[in-house]
Amino acid sequence: MIQSVNSSLLENAVSELSKLPGIGRKTALRLALHLLRREPQEAVALGEAIIKMRQNICYCRRCHNISEQEVCPICSDSRRDEKTVCVVENVKDVITIESTHQHHGLYHVLGGVISPLDGIGPSDLEIASLVKRVSEEDIKEVILALSPTIEGDTTNFYIYRKLSELPVKVTMLARGLSIGNELEYTDELTLGKSIQNRVLFSDTYHKS
Repeated sequence: MIQSVNSSLLENAVSELSKLPGIGRKTALRLALHLLRREPQEAVALGEAIIKMRQNICYCRRCHNISEQEVCPICSDSRRDEKTVCVVENVKDVITIESTHQHHGLYHVLGGVISPLDGIGPSDLEIASLVKRVSEEDIKEVILALSPTIEGDTTNFYIYRKLSELPVKVTMLARGLSIGNELEYTDELTLGKSIQNRVLFSDTYHKS
């Protein structure tokens, strides 16, 4: 409990805010008190925006990106190259890569990476649906755009093995990216060049 404030309503608000990633109880209290100082309609607008987001945003049935429709705007865009699919870990990576304006194809969001220490295996990710897409759609190239971490590389190799029997080119981002860095923290210029200069995964794998 927050001992200095005798309010169960404030305590409940702080408790909920502190459940957000990167938000401790002190920050949660500061945010809650900030909302109390603002006009009531501002807090109401924030609450309504969060509720509408949670109720109306779903995941694209094709690529698993966030969407307000059954199929996301990227998958629905006839100007995109449907023969090229960029595989990413999460929605944040879609946003990051889109900001480079270097990828003009579609995406496939895995929802994470293989991490035995965290209890995340291949079946917990959207890998089977990726293999199904490649086998059923006219996809010519799959770009593995996972962060250059141990978990990312493990997932890359697993996907490469799963796709090895299918007639599709598997490439990966050029390693201008620092080993161990998360994709979302890479600057747009470096990431854009990595997309442009992507290499065959098989070449990288055989060299390692």
